[in-house]
Amino acid sequence: MADELDLNSLNDEELVGQMHDDLYDGLKDEIEQAVHILLGRGWQPYDVLTQALVEGMRVVGEDFRDGILFVPEVLLAANAMKAGMAILRPLLAETGAPKIGKMVIGTVKGDIHDIGKNLVAMMMEGAGFEVINIGINNAVENFLAAIAEHQPDIIGMSALLTTTMPYMKVVIDTLKEKGMRNDFIVLVGGAPLNEAFANAIGADAYCRDAAVAVETAKNLMARRQGSVQERARA
Repeated sequence: MADELDLNSLNDEELVGQMHDDLYDGLKDEIEQAVHILLGRGWQPYDVLTQALVEGMRVVGEDFRDGILFVPEVLLAANAMKAGMAILRPLLAETGAPKIGKMVIGTVKGDIHDIGKNLVAMMMEGAGFEVINIGINNAVENFLAAIAEHQPDIIGMSALLTTTMPYMKVVIDTLKEKGMRNDFIVLVGGAPLNEAFANAIGADAYCRDAAVAVETAKNLMARRQGSVQERARA
């Protein structure tokens, strides 16, 4: 078992493979130890992030999407990922490592559900995005303040109640009124939502779970960075 294994005895390739397994199993302490070992061996923080953590979470995300893993297991994996990220984040900031993009995410006004939203936030961070999680019960002013402060690429909104779903349109309509809507990718999610609703309120995409959110965000960011024309058509 991993807890009987001396991580220091593994070569780099074996250690990275072990980290993928430990992330999958949600072993926070082992991930922290392994991150320190790789850094001690002269690895660049960005390489530890991408090769060990992001790659490990990619597998977790795929198995979550395919119904092999479930929310409690993914939360454990994401928690282990966060522990590794806590070590790497200040080092990444120092080295100016590239980020895929930046996301502001929150549950909309009147809704205090946050497990799904938090899972999306952690999985997005696990995929290399910078994530600002503004919590629950957010009025449009909260989204606007976070946008002004953080200048995100993506805005994520969550709702778990049919009564709070329409507030997503309030946020999007406000962005349109201010001439800002096309500056951002807007992703929406939550149990009562569907693709038709997302289209009706003018979101870029509906994401049924955290794994889909990561895939969708990556695809839309790549398209956006590749071509403004394509972004406008998306």
